[in-house]
Amino acid sequence: MLFGKISQQLCGLKKPPRSCDYRNFWGWLNAVFNKVDYERIKDVGPNRAASEWLLRCGATVRYHGQERWQKDYNHLPTGPLDKYKIQAIDATESCIMRIGFDYLEGLQHVEKIRLCKCHYIEDDCLERLGKLENLQKSILEMEIISCGNITDKGIIALYHLRNLKYLLLSDLPGVREKENLIQTFKTALPSLELKLDLK
Repeated sequence: MLFGKISQQLCGLKKPPRSCDYRNFWGWLNAVFNKVDYERIKDVGPNRAASEWLLRCGATVRYHGQERWQKDYNHLPTGPLDKYKIQAIDATESCIMRIGFDYLEGLQHVEKIRLCKCHYIEDDCLERLGKLENLQKSILEMEIISCGNITDKGIIALYHLRNLKYLLLSDLPGVREKENLIQTFKTALPSLELKLDLK
């Protein structure tokens, strides 16, 4: 089923030129994995569709009331659509990118997101995340580690997550104005525990 769906998406997209290099090919393929299927969201609900997207891109999810992380796309739980609600996302070394973030729109129970070594995460991803109303209410913890395309602009956008209690920022070479970040978050989110491991 997964292969059939992906092959349909591959056929529907513009084919990469023959002369494209290895890196461009993987970027193109990752864009295919991130393409939002709005019909699928309608059919199976936002939590199942987001789970499929995240696992397809190499991330893991944990559902509300469960200890175990869901890592295997082929073993996604079945049952009533509203039974499994995503509580935590670990996108370590995944290929999630901005074009897939519409999958997060309907999620109402996400409390923790970890972005670690995500090569396709950029400032506009964090800006999009900060604008999603459901996530503004639900996210309590975030960790952003070794995401080289993130700058101060993206981090500042997280102040919209009004219930954020813990934010870890580590190994982010694009983040240069540490004092400005500290002041912004102190003003916007006074109860936030901000941990910085930046050079």
